[in-house]
Amino acid sequence: MYLKQLSVINFKNYAEAELTFSEGVNAFSGNNGAGKTNLLDAIHYLALCKSYFNPIDSQQIKQGTDFFIITGTFNKNGQDDAIACSVKRNQKKQFKRNKKDYQRLADHIGLLPLVMVSPYDISIIIEGSEERRKFIDNVISQTDNSYLDELITYNKVLVNRNAFLKLIADSGRYDPNLLEVLDEQLVISGNRIFEKRRLFMEAFTIIFNKHYQFLTDDAEQVELLYESQLLQDDFAGLLKKNMERDRALERTTAGIHKDELQFAIHGMPMKKFGSQGQQKSFLIALKLAQYSFLDQQKGFKPLLLLDDIFDKLDDLRVTKLMQMVSNNNFGQVFITDTNDARVKKIFKSMGVPVKLFKVKEGEINAQN
Repeated sequence: MYLKQLSVINFKNYAEAELTFSEGVNAFSGNNGAGKTNLLDAIHYLALCKSYFNPIDSQQIKQGTDFFIITGTFNKNGQDDAIACSVKRNQKKQFKRNKKDYQRLADHIGLLPLVMVSPYDISIIIEGSEERRKFIDNVISQTDNSYLDELITYNKVLVNRNAFLKLIADSGRYDPNLLEVLDEQLVISGNRIFEKRRLFMEAFTIIFNKHYQFLTDDAEQVELLYESQLLQDDFAGLLKKNMERDRALERTTAGIHKDELQFAIHGMPMKKFGSQGQQKSFLIALKLAQYSFLDQQKGFKPLLLLDDIFDKLDDLRVTKLMQMVSNNNFGQVFITDTNDARVKKIFKSMGVPVKLFKVKEGEINAQN
């Protein structure tokens, strides 16, 4: 699978742009703030229906305009798919495949698998557990259409249960029958999500370890552990056991919304004891494992987007990463960098052709 063509209108700092890509490596070079990352984000929109960096669609509209449009032509198994995303202020986002509207955006997820590697990924390590659950959910959602539906159902029931707990506290009225119905609904969805996360992590951890060992020449011992209350206890039993606590706190304290990924190096938390280099290696191994997992599950190579990584990695990690790219482990790759000479040198040394685009203040020029 590869992206043949991309066009944007009024997207972030671009009034209008149209690009045609190579099936291999495509690089955007230019100064910081020129708009390189915005092009990667436009590709992310077409694959996953949203920005990688900002969940508010209207904030992606170019200042002084009222809408943006992103269109792209993807080729998969010799067949072209035209994908279009448009957002108008104060209106619902429109998403089309071959000029047909999607009734549900969830139906598009997984059709065009994609992995983004960005400096912003450090949030997976340093922020709260929600960031790590998002990472798991993003990978599974691209391989399992029903998973996203189950997550949506679970979160709706969770909101309703929490609202009911607050109502009990405010009014003093307690309806055990209604709570029992909510608990049953939560348990059904929660158990399904837990089982899919558990099976995913069993396969994913093995892939992750291989990538980390390759990136670091087996220099360090790291661990990636999935933690869930449901690994030890029955979900329905947990809800009953925590009922008094839930009523006191006015929220649901047990369930898969409390799941966590633990990252460790030499038995200690990566967040506190990992150096910057070790954290970067961990993140890249996570993302490369995501890529390999999607490749295995989908039967074709996802898009790989590498945002500003040459400035953030030391020479060893860059070399290792580029070795993987040159060994044909990846399909189409998009890279941003401030230094076009560096990009040319790296790929020339590996004998890998690269199509270079020079980006300057929202203007793009393809280089020979």
